[in-house]
Amino acid sequence: MKKKGTDYKNWIEQYFSEFWEEARENKIKAFVYIALRILVVVVLIAEVFNHNYNNVFLCVLTLLLFMIPSVLNKRLNIVLPGTLEIIVLLFIFGAEILGEINEYYLIFDRWDDMLHTINGFLCAAIGFSLIDILNRNEKVTFSLSPIFVASVAFCFSMTVGVVWEFFEFGMDMLFHTDMQKDTILSSISSVILNPTGANVAVVLPIHDIMVNGVTWNYGGYIDVGLHDTMNDLFVNFIGAAIFSTIGYFYISNRSNGNFAKRFMPRRKTEQEIEEERERSEMQHHLKNK
Repeated sequence: MKKKGTDYKNWIEQYFSEFWEEARENKIKAFVYIALRILVVVVLIAEVFNHNYNNVFLCVLTLLLFMIPSVLNKRLNIVLPGTLEIIVLLFIFGAEILGEINEYYLIFDRWDDMLHTINGFLCAAIGFSLIDILNRNEKVTFSLSPIFVASVAFCFSMTVGVVWEFFEFGMDMLFHTDMQKDTILSSISSVILNPTGANVAVVLPIHDIMVNGVTWNYGGYIDVGLHDTMNDLFVNFIGAAIFSTIGYFYISNRSNGNFAKRFMPRRKTEQEIEEERERSEMQHHLKNK
């Protein structure tokens, strides 16, 4: 038990030591990193005093999600470019703290659209990186064309978007949340409403609806999540298509431009892994000396 506690303490010390080392190299990323965490902690304390424990959980979850880049770096030897890491941190903050706790999803009509577009863009970049890393591996005996890599990246991003919509639907059905936001529609088009029974849709205007004997005058009927889901997938499609196009031209001619590389994770080289191991052993030796 003591050994586990010691290992955890050493991991925390190493985490902060490496953070300050990176902070000296990338001051903008360090500023964003520190500023967002301070803001989340301030919100967390405020929510504790207000007894909003659901929001407290979201704050704790946000702080844990902020550690994803470090976990990828240390556990999987995956390096996130500074630009990508900053956008990921801002995305998490925008979704959890601004979107959920500060209710930006309700205040700003296009807040959710913006996040889903960014998600499509970033997931395409990640999918592109996964295939591109495999394609450039010396152990792989086949070569993939740029259009194939871009297509797979696009499909990867869209699959992530679909799985997320499955998650939203599951939360709404099982826990009665409202992650798939409703839409008020002023008319309905349905085959069921055709009085002749023909397979021809009938369009009817709807001004109000009645629920349990009570009239709800919202100017139409409530579409439960379908339009929201389709809209989310469409903006995800836009983000995925944009980066897949950028990635296609990047892989077709690597010598020109570094824009795509700012969003593409990469695996550490054996030399980088060895240098980190030696640096860690040196720090451990100096500490115990």
